[in-house]
Amino acid sequence: MSEPLKVLFVCTANICRSPFLELTARQLAGDAPLEFSSAGTQGWVDEPMNPEMAVLLPAGAADAFRSRRLDAAILRDADLVLTAEASHRSYVLDEHPEHFRKVFTVGQLAAFATEHPDLDGRDLLAAAGKRRSAPRPEHDIADPYRRGTAAAEAAAGTISSMLGVLVPRLGGSRA
Repeated sequence: MSEPLKVLFVCTANICRSPFLELTARQLAGDAPLEFSSAGTQGWVDEPMNPEMAVLLPAGAADAFRSRRLDAAILRDADLVLTAEASHRSYVLDEHPEHFRKVFTVGQLAAFATEHPDLDGRDLLAAAGKRRSAPRPEHDIADPYRRGTAAAEAAAGTISSMLGVLVPRLGGSRA
């Protein structure tokens, strides 16, 4: 049996978007050979998930979550790094350019997966890593922090749509 695909989600503080991505992806993955984690570029350490985002998950899903700051060891351990927005992708690549072929925005990789329905799992990642294109503004997940319930719900909806495309494909199930 092959090693699970390790996916790291990155946002700014690791309290809103990236934990929602991590916890939602886990739910969607079921028993697929995928491992999910998250961190923040300016990550707060050991903070709980933002309550406005946590309430949008099933009851208790975010209770054990604690934030962490992105570092070189976390990046090295990941097979795939998915950022909430292009600025996070730029940050990761400015600090760690050696990871160029495995860092995308969530929306960027979801769009690539949609354009290439014949690829999944590590084949999808290899092909995406060879075809580098700039992320587009519509690939970003808007930051809901301190912007109210409507912004949290919009971010959660965007995340759910993107992960609905990506998680099955990363797990090896072509749509």
